[in-house]
Amino acid sequence: MAEDRNRARDRTESRDEDARRADVRDTYDRIATHFASTREYAWPEVETFVEAHASDVAGVGLDLGCGNCRHAELLAAHLESVVGLDVSRGLLETGQTRALKRGFAVDLIQGDAAALPLATDSIDVAVYVATLHHLPTRAARTASLDELARVLRPGGHALVSAWSTAHDKFEETEGFDTTIEWTLPGGETVDRFYHIYAPDEFEAELADSALECREVELSSGNCYATVTGTGSNA
Repeated sequence: MAEDRNRARDRTESRDEDARRADVRDTYDRIATHFASTREYAWPEVETFVEAHASDVAGVGLDLGCGNCRHAELLAAHLESVVGLDVSRGLLETGQTRALKRGFAVDLIQGDAAALPLATDSIDVAVYVATLHHLPTRAARTASLDELARVLRPGGHALVSAWSTAHDKFEETEGFDTTIEWTLPGGETVDRFYHIYAPDEFEAELADSALECREVELSSGNCYATVTGTGSNA
Protein backbone atom coordinates (compact mmCIF):
# COMPACT_ATOMS: atom_id res chain seq x y z
CA MET A 1 0.00 0.00 0.00
CA ALA A 2 2.79 2.42 0.90
CA GLU A 3 4.51 1.74 -2.42
CA ASP A 4 1.25 2.38 -4.29
CA ARG A 5 0.81 5.70 -2.46
CA ASN A 6 4.40 6.71 -3.25
CA ARG A 7 3.96 5.88 -6.94
CA ALA A 8 0.73 7.84 -7.05
CA ARG A 9 2.40 10.82 -5.36
CA ASP A 10 5.32 10.66 -7.79
CA ARG A 11 2.95 10.58 -10.77
CA THR A 12 1.05 13.58 -9.39
CA GLU A 13 4.26 15.55 -8.81
CA SER A 14 5.45 14.69 -12.31
CA ARG A 15 2.17 15.88 -13.84
CA ASP A 16 2.34 19.08 -11.78
CA GLU A 17 5.89 19.79 -12.97
CA ASP A 18 4.96 19.06 -16.59
CA ALA A 19 2.04 21.49 -16.29
CA ARG A 20 4.27 24.21 -14.82
CA ARG A 21 6.85 23.80 -17.56
CA ALA A 22 4.14 23.84 -20.23
CA ASP A 23 2.87 27.08 -18.70
CA VAL A 24 6.32 28.67 -19.09
CA ARG A 25 6.40 27.56 -22.73
CA ASP A 26 2.90 28.86 -23.41
CA THR A 27 3.69 32.18 -21.73
CA TYR A 28 6.67 32.82 -24.00
CA ASP A 29 4.73 31.73 -27.07
CA ARG A 30 2.15 34.34 -26.11
CA ILE A 31 4.58 37.23 -25.64
CA ALA A 32 7.24 36.11 -28.14
CA THR A 33 6.97 38.86 -30.74
CA HIS A 34 6.89 41.75 -28.28
CA PHE A 35 9.49 40.18 -26.01
CA ALA A 36 11.91 39.65 -28.91
CA SER A 37 11.47 43.25 -30.06
CA THR A 38 12.92 44.44 -26.73
CA ARG A 39 15.95 42.13 -26.93
CA GLU A 40 17.93 43.71 -29.75
CA TYR A 41 21.45 43.69 -28.36
CA ALA A 42 23.72 41.04 -26.90
CA TRP A 43 24.67 41.34 -23.24
CA PRO A 44 28.20 42.71 -22.67
CA GLU A 45 29.01 39.76 -20.40
CA VAL A 46 28.16 37.39 -23.25
CA GLU A 47 30.25 39.41 -25.70
CA THR A 48 33.24 39.17 -23.36
CA PHE A 49 32.76 35.41 -22.92
CA VAL A 50 32.41 34.74 -26.65
CA GLU A 51 35.51 36.78 -27.46
CA ALA A 52 37.49 34.88 -24.83
CA HIS A 53 36.33 31.35 -25.65
CA ALA A 54 35.04 31.23 -29.25
CA SER A 55 37.47 33.39 -31.20
CA ASP A 56 40.05 30.64 -31.75
CA VAL A 57 37.66 27.68 -31.88
CA ALA A 58 36.57 26.10 -35.16
CA GLY A 59 33.64 24.12 -33.82
CA VAL A 60 29.99 24.07 -32.84
CA GLY A 61 28.22 26.63 -30.67
CA LEU A 62 25.01 26.30 -28.66
CA ASP A 63 22.67 29.11 -27.64
CA LEU A 64 20.56 27.35 -25.01
CA GLY A 65 17.34 29.26 -24.44
CA CYS A 66 18.12 31.20 -27.58
CA GLY A 67 15.03 33.40 -27.79
CA ASN A 68 15.47 35.73 -30.75
CA CYS A 69 19.05 34.49 -31.35
CA ARG A 70 20.86 37.70 -30.43
CA HIS A 71 23.56 35.60 -28.77
CA ALA A 72 23.51 32.92 -31.47
CA GLU A 73 24.45 35.73 -33.83
CA LEU A 74 27.57 36.40 -31.75
CA LEU A 75 28.53 32.73 -31.79
CA ALA A 76 27.93 32.46 -35.54
CA ALA A 77 30.54 35.15 -36.17
CA HIS A 78 33.25 32.88 -34.72
CA LEU A 79 32.20 29.24 -35.09
CA GLU A 80 31.60 26.84 -37.97
CA SER A 81 28.01 26.18 -36.95
CA VAL A 82 25.56 27.17 -34.24
CA VAL A 83 22.53 25.47 -32.71
CA GLY A 84 19.79 27.57 -31.13
CA LEU A 85 17.43 25.72 -28.79
CA ASP A 86 14.34 27.08 -27.08
CA VAL A 87 11.16 25.59 -25.64
CA SER A 88 9.04 28.33 -27.24
CA ARG A 89 8.15 27.92 -30.91
CA GLY A 90 7.12 31.57 -30.99
CA LEU A 91 10.57 32.69 -29.88
CA LEU A 92 12.24 30.35 -32.38
CA GLU A 93 10.26 32.03 -35.13
CA THR A 94 11.64 35.41 -34.05
CA GLY A 95 15.14 33.89 -34.08
CA GLN A 96 14.63 32.60 -37.60
CA THR A 97 13.49 36.05 -38.72
CA ARG A 98 16.56 37.69 -37.18
CA ALA A 99 18.92 35.17 -38.80
CA LEU A 100 17.39 35.73 -42.23
CA LYS A 101 17.48 39.52 -41.92
CA ARG A 102 21.05 39.64 -40.61
CA GLY A 103 22.49 36.88 -42.75
CA PHE A 104 23.86 34.45 -40.16
CA ALA A 105 23.32 30.69 -40.00
CA VAL A 106 21.75 28.93 -37.03
CA ASP A 107 20.09 25.52 -36.74
CA LEU A 108 16.96 26.02 -34.65
CA ILE A 109 15.48 23.28 -32.44
CA GLN A 110 12.43 23.33 -30.20
CA GLY A 111 13.44 21.37 -27.14
CA ASP A 112 13.68 20.94 -23.38
CA ALA A 113 16.69 22.40 -21.60
CA ALA A 114 16.58 19.50 -19.14
CA ALA A 115 16.66 16.84 -21.89
CA LEU A 116 18.77 18.19 -24.73
CA PRO A 117 18.27 16.48 -28.12
CA LEU A 118 22.00 16.77 -28.82
CA ALA A 119 24.84 14.26 -28.94
CA THR A 120 27.28 13.85 -26.08
CA ASP A 121 30.52 15.85 -26.49
CA SER A 122 29.09 17.70 -29.50
CA ILE A 123 29.36 21.35 -28.38
CA ASP A 124 32.50 23.48 -28.20
CA VAL A 125 31.08 26.74 -26.81
CA ALA A 126 27.69 27.30 -25.19
CA VAL A 127 25.76 30.31 -23.93
CA TYR A 128 23.00 29.55 -21.40
CA VAL A 129 21.74 32.91 -20.17
CA ALA A 130 18.43 34.15 -18.73
CA THR A 131 16.85 30.70 -19.07
CA LEU A 132 17.84 28.43 -16.18
CA HIS A 133 15.76 30.51 -13.77
CA HIS A 134 12.57 29.74 -15.75
CA LEU A 135 12.74 26.01 -14.94
CA PRO A 136 10.22 25.55 -12.11
CA THR A 137 11.96 22.93 -9.91
CA ARG A 138 15.44 22.37 -8.57
CA ALA A 139 15.40 18.88 -10.07
CA ALA A 140 14.75 20.31 -13.54
CA ARG A 141 17.42 22.97 -13.12
CA THR A 142 20.03 20.45 -11.96
CA ALA A 143 19.09 18.08 -14.79
CA SER A 144 19.56 20.95 -17.21
CA LEU A 145 23.05 21.72 -15.88
CA ASP A 146 23.93 18.02 -16.12
CA GLU A 147 22.70 17.98 -19.72
CA LEU A 148 24.86 20.97 -20.52
CA ALA A 149 27.86 19.09 -19.07
CA ARG A 150 27.00 16.05 -21.18
CA VAL A 151 26.91 17.88 -24.52
CA LEU A 152 30.05 19.97 -23.89
CA ARG A 153 33.11 18.37 -25.46
CA PRO A 154 36.29 17.99 -23.37
CA GLY A 155 37.85 21.44 -23.35
CA GLY A 156 34.56 23.17 -24.16
CA HIS A 157 33.26 26.14 -22.20
CA ALA A 158 29.83 27.52 -21.35
CA LEU A 159 28.49 30.69 -19.77
CA VAL A 160 25.53 30.17 -17.42
CA SER A 161 23.52 33.04 -15.94
CA ALA A 162 20.44 33.54 -13.77
CA TRP A 163 18.72 36.35 -11.90
CA SER A 164 19.82 36.68 -8.30
CA THR A 165 18.81 38.26 -5.02
CA ALA A 166 21.65 40.74 -5.58
CA HIS A 167 19.39 42.57 -8.05
CA ASP A 168 18.12 45.85 -6.61
CA LYS A 169 14.60 44.73 -7.52
CA PHE A 170 14.60 42.26 -4.63
CA GLU A 171 14.92 42.56 -0.86
CA GLU A 172 15.19 38.82 -0.12
CA THR A 173 18.54 37.22 0.69
CA GLU A 174 17.47 33.57 0.23
CA GLY A 175 16.53 32.03 -3.11
CA PHE A 176 12.81 32.05 -3.89
CA ASP A 177 10.18 31.42 -6.58
CA THR A 178 8.16 34.31 -7.94
CA THR A 179 6.43 35.68 -11.00
CA ILE A 180 7.45 38.79 -12.90
CA GLU A 181 4.90 40.63 -15.02
CA TRP A 182 5.43 41.25 -18.72
CA THR A 183 3.33 44.11 -20.10
CA LEU A 184 2.12 43.70 -23.67
CA PRO A 185 1.22 46.62 -25.95
CA GLY A 186 -2.18 47.81 -24.84
CA GLY A 187 -1.44 47.20 -21.16
CA GLU A 188 -2.24 43.50 -20.71
CA THR A 189 0.11 41.84 -18.22
CA VAL A 190 1.37 38.26 -18.34
CA ASP A 191 3.05 36.53 -15.39
CA ARG A 192 6.38 34.78 -16.03
CA PHE A 193 7.81 32.24 -13.59
CA TYR A 194 11.28 32.88 -12.14
CA HIS A 195 13.43 31.19 -9.57
CA ILE A 196 15.55 33.96 -8.07
CA TYR A 197 18.86 32.54 -6.92
CA ALA A 198 20.84 33.55 -3.88
CA PRO A 199 24.44 33.74 -5.13
CA ASP A 200 25.63 30.96 -2.83
CA GLU A 201 22.68 28.81 -3.93
CA PHE A 202 23.67 29.32 -7.58
CA GLU A 203 27.21 28.18 -6.82
CA ALA A 204 25.96 25.21 -4.80
CA GLU A 205 23.67 24.07 -7.61
CA LEU A 206 26.56 24.24 -10.06
CA ALA A 207 28.74 22.30 -7.61
CA ASP A 208 26.07 19.58 -7.36
CA SER A 209 25.92 19.24 -11.14
CA ALA A 210 28.30 17.51 -13.54
CA LEU A 211 29.79 20.87 -14.54
CA GLU A 212 33.09 22.22 -13.30
CA CYS A 213 32.89 25.87 -12.34
CA ARG A 214 35.83 27.97 -13.50
CA GLU A 215 34.69 31.46 -12.50
CA VAL A 216 31.63 33.06 -10.88
CA GLU A 217 30.72 36.72 -10.79
CA LEU A 218 27.81 39.05 -10.11
CA SER A 219 26.93 41.64 -12.73
CA SER A 220 23.81 43.79 -13.07
CA GLY A 221 21.93 41.63 -10.59
CA ASN A 222 22.73 38.38 -12.38
CA CYS A 223 24.91 35.45 -11.36
CA TYR A 224 27.33 34.39 -14.12
CA ALA A 225 29.46 31.27 -14.20
CA THR A 226 32.01 30.14 -16.74
CA VAL A 227 31.94 26.36 -16.66
CA THR A 228 33.26 23.24 -18.36
CA GLY A 229 32.27 19.61 -18.29
CA THR A 230 33.99 17.59 -15.55
CA GLY A 231 35.97 15.67 -18.16
CA SER A 232 37.44 18.89 -19.57
CA ASN A 233 41.15 19.28 -20.17
CA ALA A 234 40.83 23.07 -20.12
